[in-house]
Amino acid sequence: MCRFILYKGPPLRLSSLITEPDHSLIHQSTRSRESEEPLNGDGFGVAWYNPDLSPEPATFRSVTPAWNNRNLLDLARVTQSSCVLAHVRAATSGQPVTELNCHPFTSGRYAFMHNGDIGGFSALRRRLLAGLSDSAFNAIQGSTDSEHLFALLLDRLARAGRLAPDAPPASGDDLAAALEGTIQDVLALARQAGAQEPSYLNIAVSDGRSAVACRFTSDAAEHASSLHLHTGRRYTCEDGVCRMIDPIGSTRAVLISSEPLSSDPGWTSIPANHAVVIDADQATRLLPIRAAA
Repeated sequence: MCRFILYKGPPLRLSSLITEPDHSLIHQSTRSRESEEPLNGDGFGVAWYNPDLSPEPATFRSVTPAWNNRNLLDLARVTQSSCVLAHVRAATSGQPVTELNCHPFTSGRYAFMHNGDIGGFSALRRRLLAGLSDSAFNAIQGSTDSEHLFALLLDRLARAGRLAPDAPPASGDDLAAALEGTIQDVLALARQAGAQEPSYLNIAVSDGRSAVACRFTSDAAEHASSLHLHTGRRYTCEDGVCRMIDPIGSTRAVLISSEPLSSDPGWTSIPANHAVVIDADQATRLLPIRAAA
């Protein structure tokens, strides 16, 4: 199953997430510790923000395994950002391995990634597409259930007035409301289609200022995919050791990862069927997801 990392805080090099920690995203791509499938080699992607140059994220995605891509290693070594979304993919059975299906997906200033699957996606896909606006429908370029989730989310944001070019930035609460509504939408579509399979929806979305990530399943809570939170003043990697500075002090840096990146204290498991909201000032709070499970 896919693995991902969301970071928001003081600018850091991408290598501090992707290559340097003991259990970096590269390591999670080859030997995941908290999923049934330890290998995530069906492509990768990184989205990062540089608000001084553009409100829209840059992305680098490839179908090559993350551990075997020299361009990724070089890019991570010299690129800094205060907001990063990174993902390694284990393709759902039957889904093609193409660059279009690699996360994160982006539209305008929003970046989105997903770990898991929509239960009964093949049965509900046609209903889902029929309900999308033209702009959200046309935003789908690949074939994954994840990108269809993103399209539902974009329509939620559009109805809330957050996609217009002159719209004010979305708050953490705006993103959380859109994400919760998206989960409710997809569960309703699954019921209408008579889908029996549970959904596993670990999702992260950001506009570079605020962000939200959730750990959700319609299965029993103990079967939810893993997701962890770490906060503190600054996350740093020095002389091969990565750690969060002042993990019990003021929150200036926030890490959300499918698996802890390092062995330093402070990592906590996000409860099943909850979302972590990250505001523009890095303030965080935990919210239950009000969706039928």
